[in-house]
Amino acid sequence: MRTSLPAAGLCALLLAVGAVGCGSEQSPEMTPAAAVAKAAKNTEDITSLQYRLKGTVPESGRVEGEASMRLKPTIAMSMKMTALDRAAGESMEIRLVDKAMYLGGGAEMAKEMDGKRWLKFDLSGSDAAKDLDKMGSPSQAEQNPAAESTFLTGAKDVKKVGSEKVEGVETTHYTGTVTLADLRASLKDGKAQTRKQREKSIKQYEKLGVDKFTMDMWVDGEDHTKQFRMKGEADKGPMDMTITFLDYNKPVTVTAPPAKDVADLSEMFKELGQG
Repeated sequence: MRTSLPAAGLCALLLAVGAVGCGSEQSPEMTPAAAVAKAAKNTEDITSLQYRLKGTVPESGRVEGEASMRLKPTIAMSMKMTALDRAAGESMEIRLVDKAMYLGGGAEMAKEMDGKRWLKFDLSGSDAAKDLDKMGSPSQAEQNPAAESTFLTGAKDVKKVGSEKVEGVETTHYTGTVTLADLRASLKDGKAQTRKQREKSIKQYEKLGVDKFTMDMWVDGEDHTKQFRMKGEADKGPMDMTITFLDYNKPVTVTAPPAKDVADLSEMFKELGQG
């Protein structure tokens, strides 16, 4: 059985801008670096988000998808993705719930797994989970845009590009270059949970072989990132991903697939060991 997992080190959220009105006078516009720092702090209060992704990732090529993610009180996610460069546009669904990741491939996967349409990965610390984590895939599924939203704070060259519309919304466009060394140096900043998620993201970029990337952010008038783009060169090809944010802090419910449709990878490993 051969199962392909998306290599997209899912990325996200950032920034804020600011000319603040005060009576008949207006405060000086916030510097790009200050705007990034403000936005990084604002993301700590995000409880859930919905977003669309489109771009190119190492090995998998062009992908597109849409996801809903709950960050608090526990992490849960539902994502549907299509690999555009694979035969017939191979599609899959990923669900992350109750410390397990489920990969659904539909009818094609069922043919290879005795009718099972979902493959379950235990992420709770089992030996199988540790082996899979070394390969990178499960942790990439655990990554969330809010965790990566603070990355631009590590850039030394943040600048404002200008005002632009994104899907009809007025935004301010920022750009900057970030290295993994910059990110490691900034781990001391922010809340403990933010640092933990940032550390996890850094490890995944290390596995991909990306040590520097360019980030472009489009921030709306409510100090929310409407869209961002992340570009870099990995060991196995280019990474160029654009994420468009659709909503924030709306209820997100994710359920596990029916047990009868699930093949548990840990059980399969046990059977292989016994064999």
